[in-house]
Amino acid sequence: MIEDIKKDADTRMDKSVEALRQTFKKMRTGRAHTGLLEHIMVDYYGTKTPLNQVANLAVEDARTLTVTPWEQPMISVVEKAIMNSDLGLTPTSAGAVIRVPLPALTEERRRDLAKLVKHDTENGRIAVRNIRRDSIHDLKDLLKEKEISEDVERRAEQDIQSLTDSHIAKLDEISEEKQKEIMEF
Repeated sequence: MIEDIKKDADTRMDKSVEALRQTFKKMRTGRAHTGLLEHIMVDYYGTKTPLNQVANLAVEDARTLTVTPWEQPMISVVEKAIMNSDLGLTPTSAGAVIRVPLPALTEERRRDLAKLVKHDTENGRIAVRNIRRDSIHDLKDLLKEKEISEDVERRAEQDIQSLTDSHIAKLDEISEEKQKEIMEF
């Protein structure tokens, strides 16, 4: 029972860490990477489909991404989807290849992105702490029902706290890396 609570907390905390990683993948830095475009949804014959499932994404150079749709009629649809995304990018098509140039980031925009990284990291920390709170609440319920002793409950709480501390450290590490990446020129 206690092991199930710990395992559930660990799994949910891992998901919170992974969610932060996915959020940071979408965040634009000075370098081109295909993760910027992967979340864009394209209207593929009436069905919303991720861009990476209808086209080949590649990095041409440090500031340019290339998108090669697998079907000729999809070029204009893909171009429109990139233009309408929240990234503020302007694609240009050259035959069967769509080039997406990434403009250089200004110092002010880099600071704004760093603040956004801190904000997203704090949201991740809050999620992990909420998971800890739920798990400890489950332990207290077991204690009330006299299914576990106070000593066992206290040890389990310490284990959950150490899980929380390790996951928050992971979040902070990911945040530091992303901030460093954003502030590079």
